[in-house]
Amino acid sequence: MNIALDAMGGDHAPDEIVAGAVLASPDIHGTVTLVGVPERIHPLLPKPCPPNLVVHGATEVIGMSDKPIEALRKKRDSSLVVAAELVKAGAADAMVSAGNTGAAAAGCLLAWRQIPGFHRPAIACTMPRRGGTFLLLDAGASPDVDPEHLVEFALMGRAYAERAMGRSNPCVHLLNIGEEEGKGNRFAQEAYRLLSKHPWFRGNIEGKEMFEAETDVVVCDAFVGNVVLKTSEGVAELLIRMIRDEVPKNPLARVPYLPLRRLFGNVRKRLDYAEYGGSPLLGLNGLCIICHGRSNARAIRNALLQAQRSVEHGVVECMRESAKNRT
Repeated sequence: MNIALDAMGGDHAPDEIVAGAVLASPDIHGTVTLVGVPERIHPLLPKPCPPNLVVHGATEVIGMSDKPIEALRKKRDSSLVVAAELVKAGAADAMVSAGNTGAAAAGCLLAWRQIPGFHRPAIACTMPRRGGTFLLLDAGASPDVDPEHLVEFALMGRAYAERAMGRSNPCVHLLNIGEEEGKGNRFAQEAYRLLSKHPWFRGNIEGKEMFEAETDVVVCDAFVGNVVLKTSEGVAELLIRMIRDEVPKNPLARVPYLPLRRLFGNVRKRLDYAEYGGSPLLGLNGLCIICHGRSNARAIRNALLQAQRSVEHGVVECMRESAKNRT
């Protein structure tokens, strides 16, 4: 197995990206190919370097603020484009990038194209809920879609939940402003009508309920999904800061809080984006794990392990089967 890692993508690249690859190297059943500017990568590698870390040169970098399509056209030797081309050529089994999300989604789409039967890719983000996790998609890949595409997102999400998350016969909910049939705008109403033709559909779900209900997959358009994702991240970080602010600064006064330290640590772990690594870009003839732009070494490590699990579980093949058996 070979995973191509965009070493130049992200707010803290290449330092944190390379550090994440080093952290992951003992648990990778194959090779991690660090794609980027060799002169910037090699000094960050330990001596001796783990034998399953190799460097593949790329001379350009797509910045976080670059316009995706323009950058992809002008920077053909960027780390992101080169990593996608390695997957296309069969030299890598998957890629991981914490770089420009729009460029990553567009670059992978241009390099790999859609799986027949799926018309738009979707980012599937793992979200915490009471007693477990659920998958939210689309979290940012395809902002302008038709109601029919949400059925495709549901099929992608179910396939990923089955193969990569071990869910048996996963159910799907539609994110809406109310639970009752007929709620929402015309887009949501038509999506409900199309989804309701499938036995795995469980109806509408409100934003406040999806963190409590026993659901596996929640679908929505990318605009809504990305707002939900970033709002949830903001609320989670606010809660952690509020808890910290309530704990006294005086060491003696903090003693009564020590028994709760492990509890707070577990809560923080469940809310921390770095624990989930990244989000798979689904619906294409290749696998890309898209990471948060501010990913640290731990997040990159977990994203690499997520890519490995997805390859081992045959996620792309499962997507193809799902597209063929839409009925």
